[in-house]
Amino acid sequence: LLDEIGRGTSTFDGLSIAWAVAEYLHNSTDHAAKTLFATHYHELTELAENLPGAKNYQITATEKDGDVVFLHKLEPGKGSKSYGIAVAKLAGLPLPVIERAKDVLTKLEKYELAVFADEKKQGLAQAAGRGLAAQYSLFAVSNETAIDELRHLEVDTLSPDESQQLLARLKDKIV
Repeated sequence: LLDEIGRGTSTFDGLSIAWAVAEYLHNSTDHAAKTLFATHYHELTELAENLPGAKNYQITATEKDGDVVFLHKLEPGKGSKSYGIAVAKLAGLPLPVIERAKDVLTKLEKYELAVFADEKKQGLAQAAGRGLAAQYSLFAVSNETAIDELRHLEVDTLSPDESQQLLARLKDKIV
């Protein structure tokens, strides 16, 4: 039984460690054992598509009136979302913390989509095979896009209104 392998470090380091451990256990002939690998790294669910002995199971949950309700059932399939913020709310964290966590989560999810856009088109499993396990700067993608737009900007052609709109758009791009 392995629980949360790779936690306690950066997201990409942890995901890389968990991925490598899962592959090692699956492929090892010296250490063959049935393994229950519990994780919150949704990306690891792709391993079941590429490793014949791997299967995905999930603990079921539902949402009722904006709250999460855990059903305490193990079913085949992969989880579709995390409930960390809902659990934090159940644990009694102050509402301003919960609301801020939701805002941060939205920004991080947008960032993740930008970072992995190309890799997700072909699957993380293939990308990991190419060595995707690098640790990215949290702000690199959106800031670089804004900087690139500024580099190619013809300032003399913008009206004051266009300049203001551009600044607002660039401000929204940076995290």
